[in-house]
Amino acid sequence: MSTPSPSRVLVIAAHPDDEVLGCGGTVALHARAGDEVYGAIACEGESLRYGAGGIGQAQHTARAAETLGLREVRHLGFSDQRLDTVTLTDIIAPLEQLVRGLRPDLVYCQYGGDVNRDHELLFKAALVATRPTEYCISAVYAFDTASSTEWAFPRSFVPDTWVDISETLETKIAAMACYQTELRAYPHPRSLEALRIRAQAWGNRSCMDAAEVFMTVRRIHRHGQAPH
Repeated sequence: MSTPSPSRVLVIAAHPDDEVLGCGGTVALHARAGDEVYGAIACEGESLRYGAGGIGQAQHTARAAETLGLREVRHLGFSDQRLDTVTLTDIIAPLEQLVRGLRPDLVYCQYGGDVNRDHELLFKAALVATRPTEYCISAVYAFDTASSTEWAFPRSFVPDTWVDISETLETKIAAMACYQTELRAYPHPRSLEALRIRAQAWGNRSCMDAAEVFMTVRRIHRHGQAPH
């Protein structure tokens, strides 16, 4: 996968902070390369734990997005941890509308095999919203999410794509620090230190200082376009 080539990138995440955990370093690379990066977050991510008043998660998301270089984040407004109470078509509809409006060249989405039910359902919806009908998205990749992907069973996330985020790892860490209520003490996987170690461990598997990894959902090479 080559990050400089797409001009418009969409990140689809279930909850605030998933976009950082899964591909924060990669989208920071896209932003540095001049690509237009947009985010879509399905659930508000706070009502279940913090009540109707919440804790200002939208503001945390805005700060994280600014840190990474996203142009805009769309909030779909579904209730936290309750995607299984609405029909799949209700999740698909706003995603489909967003994809048709933005016409992204590249999409990163939540992996569907996670322990979190919202992640699973959002992935199913994203598969429909990004299907190659009206126009073809060049590539769709699924990302892993710390404290969700590795806790699932069977452990079916097998990455086929490594992105070197050595230059943007600290940007990712700074973006995650915007979500103070989501952070945990080391050695929890969602601690800043553990996230740094996680990126380094993935990177070391391919002789990089730090990496984020993805599973390819779909890649399309148009007529006359050489694979890269």
